[in-house]
Amino acid sequence: MRPPVLDPLFAPVSTLPGIGPKIAKLVAGLVGGQPDREATVADLLFHIPHSLIDRRHKPGIAYSENGDIVTLDVTIGRHSAPPRHSKAPYRISAYDETGQITFVFFHSRQDWLQKTFPEGERRIVSGKVEWFNDRPQMVHPDYSVSPEEADQMPPIEPIYPLTAGLASKTLQKAMKAACEKIPHLPEWLNEPYLHQTGWPDFAEALKTLHAPKGRQDVEPQSPFMQRVAYDELLASQLALALVRANMRTLGGIERKPDGKLQAAVINALPFELTDSQKDAIKDINADLAKPTRMLRLLQGDVGAGKTVVALATLAQVIQTGAQGGLMAPTEILARQHYASMAPICEQAGIRMALMTGKDTQKERRLLQEKLDAGEIDLVVGTHALFQGSVTFKDLGMVVVDEQHRFGVHQRLALSSKGRGVDVLVMTATPIPRTLVLTCFGDMDVSKLLGKPAGRKPIKTVSVSLDRLEEIIGRVGAATREGQKVYWVCPLVEESEKIDLAAVEDRHRVLEHALGERVSLVHGRMSAAEKDAAMDDFKSGRTRVLVATTVIEVGVDVPDATIMVIEHAERFGLAQLHQLRGRVGRGDKPSSCVLLYKGPLGETAGARLNIMRETNDGFLIAEEDLRLRGGGEILGTRQSGTPGFRIARADEHADLMEVARDDARLILETDPDLKSKRGAALRCLLYLFGRDAAIQLLRAG
Repeated sequence: MRPPVLDPLFAPVSTLPGIGPKIAKLVAGLVGGQPDREATVADLLFHIPHSLIDRRHKPGIAYSENGDIVTLDVTIGRHSAPPRHSKAPYRISAYDETGQITFVFFHSRQDWLQKTFPEGERRIVSGKVEWFNDRPQMVHPDYSVSPEEADQMPPIEPIYPLTAGLASKTLQKAMKAACEKIPHLPEWLNEPYLHQTGWPDFAEALKTLHAPKGRQDVEPQSPFMQRVAYDELLASQLALALVRANMRTLGGIERKPDGKLQAAVINALPFELTDSQKDAIKDINADLAKPTRMLRLLQGDVGAGKTVVALATLAQVIQTGAQGGLMAPTEILARQHYASMAPICEQAGIRMALMTGKDTQKERRLLQEKLDAGEIDLVVGTHALFQGSVTFKDLGMVVVDEQHRFGVHQRLALSSKGRGVDVLVMTATPIPRTLVLTCFGDMDVSKLLGKPAGRKPIKTVSVSLDRLEEIIGRVGAATREGQKVYWVCPLVEESEKIDLAAVEDRHRVLEHALGERVSLVHGRMSAAEKDAAMDDFKSGRTRVLVATTVIEVGVDVPDATIMVIEHAERFGLAQLHQLRGRVGRGDKPSSCVLLYKGPLGETAGARLNIMRETNDGFLIAEEDLRLRGGGEILGTRQSGTPGFRIARADEHADLMEVARDDARLILETDPDLKSKRGAALRCLLYLFGRDAAIQLLRAG
C-alpha cells in the first residue's frame, strides 16, 4: 500500500488550476509519465527548470543590451495600428528619461493592446530587447503591469523545457499550485550524512528548485539540486539492491552439462570465434554452473558477435532440459535474430520458434501448447510477448537484447516465468562503469572487444549541408554501381509533425534526384509498412532507405555500405556510433557521411571529431559521458541519466557511489525496511516510481 502521506503527490495533474484534459495530455507527454495514465503532481514536480529569467535587471532603455531580458519603467506613447488586411505589425512607442523604444505585436487585438498599454500612462514592461537599425524594440513583451501591480511580476522566473501547444505561463501556474501540495515527508536520509552535506530537507529542496532566488539555485552542484538528485539515485540503488537480494534468496539452479550441445552450435558457425567471444562464453558457463542466479551484462560493440555468444550459452541451458528465451526490443529485430539463428539451431538440433504480434490466435495457441509441453527449446520474440500471458514448461535462461530500459519490473516478470531463471542482458552500446551501476546495479559484465574477422573499418567524413547536392550525386553514383545506402534524418520529439514532413520531403527529393524508387521507414508507419519497406531494401528492389532513427538498433543488411546521417550535430555520440554500425557488416569497404548544419557549437564539433577519429565504441561511450552527461547512451532522451529525471551521470557520479553504499548498508541493517528510517525509505521508493521493489519485501 502506498503511504497515505504521499496521496497529494499522486493526484492527477488535471486537479491543478489551468489544466484541462487537453493540456493534461500535453503535460503527460512532456513530463514522461507512463503513456497509458495521466501524469501525477509528482511527475510534474520532477520536471525541473533548466535555467531562469532574472527580471530584476532594470538598465533603462538606452542602456539595454541587444538580446537581454530587461524590465523597463516607461510612459506609453502613440499606438500605430497597421492598415486592414496588412501583414504589418502593430507598434506602440514608449519612452523613459534615457530614450525611446517600440513594442511590436503581430496578430494582436487592438482593444486588448489599448487596455494593456494605455496612451500617456506609466507601465512596467518586461521582455527581450532587440536593436534594429540602431533602435531598440521589444517584440511581444512578456509582462506589462501598472506600477501598483508591479509586485505581481515574478522577479525571477524559472524556465522549463516545453512542448508544442503548452504555454509557459500555464505550466508555471500549475507548478506553483503543485508546490503548495508538497506534504511534510519523513526524512529518509541518514542523519549524520544529512548533517555532513548541509542539505535542506526534500520538500524545501524541491520548492526552491521551482522558485529559485538566483541562478546558483538551479545549478547541478547547488545543495537543492544535489539533495533531490541524491534522493532519486538512492531510490534507484535501493530498488536494484532489493531485486539483487531477492534473486539471491530465490536461489538458482546449477547447470553443468557436458557441453556437447554448445560445441555443436560453435561447430555449426561459418567462422572462428574471437578470443573475447570465447572468454565471454567461459564466464557465462561459470555463472550457470553456480547455485545462484546469473545476472550478467554482455557488452559488445555493434557487430562484435553478441548473438553468437548468447546462442552458445543458451545451448548449455537447453542441454539440461530447460528452455531458453530471447527478447528483442522490436519485431524487425526479433525476426532478424530468428533468421540468423535458425540454420545454426537446425544443425545443432535445437527446436526454435518465433513469436510476434502478427501471429494469429490459433498460431499463438499452438505455440503456447508446444511451450507448455516442452516441445520448443528456444523462443524468440519481443519484450511485450514475454511480459504477457506466455508460460513455459521450464524456463531456464532469458537473453534480453538491446533493452536499456530493462528495469526492475521486467526482471520480476521474467523471474516468475520459471524457477531460478538466469538472465543475460546484451547491449551494443558500450556503457561506462558509472552507467552500468545506474541502470543495472552491481551486474557482472563481460566485454566483447574487437570485431569478427573480415570486417573492414568504416571511413567517416563530416560534410556541411551546403554540399547536399554533391552528396546526392555521389549516392546516385554508388547505387548505380550496385551499392546500398541508408539515409537517416533526425527525429526531435518536440514537433513530430515537422520532422515527419522533413523525412518525407527528403524521400521525395531523393526519388526525384536519383530517378529510382527509394524506401521510407519512420515511427508513424504500421509494422507491416515498415517490414515491407525493409524487405524491399534488403532484397535490393530499392537501393536507398530513408529513415528516422528507428533503424538505429540491430537492422542487418550486410551489403549496405554507405550511411548518410543528416543533421549529425543533433545526435548524441552513442547514437551516431550505433547508426554508423549499420554499415561495414560485409567484406566491402564502407563509409559514413555526417552532414551537419554550421556553425557548429563546441560540443557538436567535438562529437563529430571523435566520430572521425575512432571506431572504438568503448572509447566513444566514455567521451559521450564526458561531453553530455550520459544521457540516454541508453535511449532517445538527449541529456540526464537513463531513467532519471533529475540526476545526471556527469555531474552526480560521486553521489551515485554514495547512494550505492548507502543502499547496501540499509539492506544489511534493515532488510525489511521495518525501522523508522525504513518506513521513510518506502515513501522514497513510491515517490520515484520504484515501488515494484517494495513488493519483494512482502514476497520475501
